[in-house]
Amino acid sequence: MTPGPGPDGHNGEMLRVALWVVRTAGLAVVGLLTFLAPPSVRGGAATQAAAYAVLCLGVAVWALADLPRDTPAAIRRVGLPAALSMVAAAGCLGAAAGGGGASLVAFSVVALISAAEELSLQAALAIALLGVLAAEIGGIAFGGIGTMLGYPLLLAVGILFGRNRASLRVQADQARLLLAQHEQLRAEQRRADVLEERTRIAREVHDVLAHSLGALGIQLQTVRALFTVHNDPDRALDALATAQRMASGGLTETRRAVQALRTDTLPLPEELARATDELAARHHVLVAYQASGAPVPLPPEATVALLRIAQEALVNAVKHAPGADITVDLDYREDGVRLTVTNPLAGDGPGAAGSGREALHTADTGYGLTGMRERLLLLRGTLEAGPRDGRWVVAADLPLTPAPPAGAPGDAGPLGTGSSTAIPATREGSR
Repeated sequence: MTPGPGPDGHNGEMLRVALWVVRTAGLAVVGLLTFLAPPSVRGGAATQAAAYAVLCLGVAVWALADLPRDTPAAIRRVGLPAALSMVAAAGCLGAAAGGGGASLVAFSVVALISAAEELSLQAALAIALLGVLAAEIGGIAFGGIGTMLGYPLLLAVGILFGRNRASLRVQADQARLLLAQHEQLRAEQRRADVLEERTRIAREVHDVLAHSLGALGIQLQTVRALFTVHNDPDRALDALATAQRMASGGLTETRRAVQALRTDTLPLPEELARATDELAARHHVLVAYQASGAPVPLPPEATVALLRIAQEALVNAVKHAPGADITVDLDYREDGVRLTVTNPLAGDGPGAAGSGREALHTADTGYGLTGMRERLLLLRGTLEAGPRDGRWVVAADLPLTPAPPAGAPGDAGPLGTGSSTAIPATREGSR
């Protein structure tokens, strides 16, 4: 047998060389047995000498075709079957003469094992047939009935053993390939998990900072207005202290956002209540918050997503309709959760344009509603944002049912997004 290529090429080459050292030593031992105990039948010694010479020639050709690593494929394809045929036939014919030369059949069996392992089944059977024919001729010439039956049986055992070894080698190669693929998949999965976790943390930190900095910008504009327009330094200093607390709170919110990704549940109603109370105190607006329905535990990512959407909508409401009342409704339903944040459109509420109070403005990036939709898309949710009955409405729906399997009816994408239609966001560029 020739060791197949494996992950450790050096060890395979050493095994190949060691195998041929054993074969060469075996050939010398068989030669000694053959010539030290010649057969008694007439012509037997001459037959064994000729058979041994052919056997040595076949082993030499076999080694030349198999041992060098750079042997051309054409030489190996022709030389290996020819060499194994010579070894099988010469070994069976020489062993049929009896005496110490009976050990020559061992090389015939070894040749059949290698033929069955490395060549096609048809080629191995042809070599076996040639060996059986040589054994039968030797049995007829030298009168050995046992030789005519026993040697073909040994060759058949060699064929079976070689095919079994070939099957085991194929299975071993397949197992190595599957193991390598499994390790590759595990490495890719680990990389995907790391990237997913980084993306989630980056999204949370980005949204928390955007919310905190947006609110901080509004507060600083208030300070500026109190200094330059109203000439009220006492109120301006109070507002500046509030801004400082907001900056510190933003850092705390960032830590809490990262921690929330690794917790089991968050009390969403309580978190929304805290967020609305803080915004009302900071900007001196009336925020009406109401939670209805039977609360159910939500996954951490769902809770954080709804909380961030509420915070973004609240900051947008203060930014675009300063002083206007805001309504926040959290409704637990049988099939999901709906969060609604509404406020009068600019110009309709207190503090809007024309109300005698200067409206505050901050630099907009235009990604507020886009970020909200992306959050809900990851959770199969939908977002409605747009004017309705003189109010700006932001409504987020999050289903509680499991995601449908990929390709199932109603599956609108790889994330199983529902088919709800969102209101066109005509003011998304300014929100």
